[in-house]
Amino acid sequence: MGGSSFPRAVAQAARRVIAPAPVRALALLALTAAYLQGGFVKLVDFPAAVAEAAHFGLEPAAPVAALTIAVELGGAALVLSGVWRWLGALGLAVFTLAASFVANRFWGMPAGPERFMAANAFFEHLGLAGAFVLVAWYDLISSSREVRA
Repeated sequence: MGGSSFPRAVAQAARRVIAPAPVRALALLALTAAYLQGGFVKLVDFPAAVAEAAHFGLEPAAPVAALTIAVELGGAALVLSGVWRWLGALGLAVFTLAASFVANRFWGMPAGPERFMAANAFFEHLGLAGAFVLVAWYDLISSSREVRA
């Protein structure tokens, strides 16, 4: 293959693999899996969810826990259903970013393995929030094209 045709051929092959709707559905499920699992576990064991909120100094803890469950499960449901996907994705992006600033405050920790793990978790969650922003952006761009068409 020539120099410029090889990247096109690889892109076409990749498009055939990742373009089908089931692949997109699985990717969205993977993206929201932690929120489905976390929201469900908090819903089933609400006292533990309240204790977790209190542990991070979020008071009043019971309403914070209830709101956390609503955002995790509601946001994931919107992303997966496609109904107001952009809103669910932005909600989960903001939630993820806020939770990272609360739970992964590595900048205030002494050097060592715990700081290392908290910094990794912070930046992993930053990337996850970015992925949700991309989902929202794509949904808004796609819907605006459909309206114009």
